[in-house]
Amino acid sequence: MIVSIPYQGEVFSLLTAVVWAWGVILFKKSGETVHPIALNFFKNILASLLILPTMYAFGGTLDVPVSAKEYLLILASGALGIGIADTLFFKSLNLLGAGLSAVIDCLYSPCVIGLSVLWLGERLTFFQGIGVVMIVSAVLTAASRKGNQISRENLRLGILYGALAISLMAVGIVIVKPLLNQLPVLWLSEVRLTGGLITLSIMLALHPERRSILSSFTPGKDWKYLLSGSFLGTYLALVLWLAGMKFTQVSIAAALNQTSNIFIFIFAAVFLHEAVSLQRVIGIFLGVAGTLLVTFAGGQG
Repeated sequence: MIVSIPYQGEVFSLLTAVVWAWGVILFKKSGETVHPIALNFFKNILASLLILPTMYAFGGTLDVPVSAKEYLLILASGALGIGIADTLFFKSLNLLGAGLSAVIDCLYSPCVIGLSVLWLGERLTFFQGIGVVMIVSAVLTAASRKGNQISRENLRLGILYGALAISLMAVGIVIVKPLLNQLPVLWLSEVRLTGGLITLSIMLALHPERRSILSSFTPGKDWKYLLSGSFLGTYLALVLWLAGMKFTQVSIAAALNQTSNIFIFIFAAVFLHEAVSLQRVIGIFLGVAGTLLVTFAGGQG
């Protein structure tokens, strides 16, 4: 017997935002001792091991009929969007802190929309264009040197790594966008994680400081952040996201998911004691408002 809970889809979607936000805070704490490549490698291994039994528990299987070309495309999506992009994201997170990273993350939606226009023939509406301008303004406002305690070099590198990470995440999604509605999401996630792990293995093997990177992996007191961040941010957030999409309208779920950036901003101030300036507050609200406009103005213009 399935018990129906009022607004359960909305609750799951809001929980997705909160859980992902808390995962980012834990990743920031992990990044103080664990190298970005090692952190990315660990969270992908853990997520892969957890998704597999979850997939079978819900009647899924690894035997999904796809062509060799589609399989390689999904692996490439994981290589770019998880293997490389998440590593850059963790580097950016270490340099900028969680609060400013939350503003940079708002670039994701316009990147996806822009690439969809270029590669999939989709159209950018007038109101989506306004949303893009708002998001770019948000990044420029939040990244202002006024009231920023981050050094100029770290600010530039952090924004560069963050923007590259978001761009590669967008590329990773757009190249498999035609397959998203045709394939089971958990299976797709598992294959993408495999692509990410293959890429990270190559990066580790070729990295001149691989011994140092692996040594940061040594179990210790900071593993509580690594384990909990990987579980919450990579696995539980995905399961809650799927539940939200299942039990409410996609548009409502997406809107509630977007609040994760606000939660990250708040958690960073409360738990990491990151500086809160007027520029950052304006930036986060401009960014989230612009993201919502980009996401939901597709049918207007």
